[in-house]
Amino acid sequence: MARPRSDDKRNAILSAATEVVAREGLSAPTAKIARTANVAEGTLFTYFLSKDALLNELYLTLRAELKDVMMAAYPRSRSVKTKIRHAWQKYLDWGVAYPDKRKVLAQLGVSDRITPHTRAAGALVFSELTALLDESIAGGALRDHPADFVSAIMSALAETTMDFMIRDVARAAQYSESGFDAFWNAIAKH
Repeated sequence: MARPRSDDKRNAILSAATEVVAREGLSAPTAKIARTANVAEGTLFTYFLSKDALLNELYLTLRAELKDVMMAAYPRSRSVKTKIRHAWQKYLDWGVAYPDKRKVLAQLGVSDRITPHTRAAGALVFSELTALLDESIAGGALRDHPADFVSAIMSALAETTMDFMIRDVARAAQYSESGFDAFWNAIAKH
């Protein structure tokens, strides 16, 4: 009879994968991930059928965590700008607080190891924000760009902003504000 899987072990493997991939990249060996998680390599493959399965699950886990952070205390009854500003700031806060997770999510985001199915599931995680963008574009508050283009602009500007916030902590709030202004000016209809 197979032993039941433990959420603690699964989470330890995902955490170790984040740590090791942040340090060594996507080619990091599963043996090192297993060692870092304090499990046997065979145990890793009990939870994830392959390294690609592990990386796809890690991608979804990190996106879900980021969504949870961005949507915490989300101001649903406020203006479009206030909602987008909230999501922006929460994204920056998460990225600055968890640089390894940010780095790994960026690597996974451009990796061909992430399947189209996983990418689609990862996009669904942000469906409320995508709907906000679609509605705001249709209603004329935002420029007529596809929502995924607006999201890509946000990610690019947020990455740059986070880099400067980390480099110059004393001016982090100023960088956050300037970055948001640049983003808002790129997407808002004036």
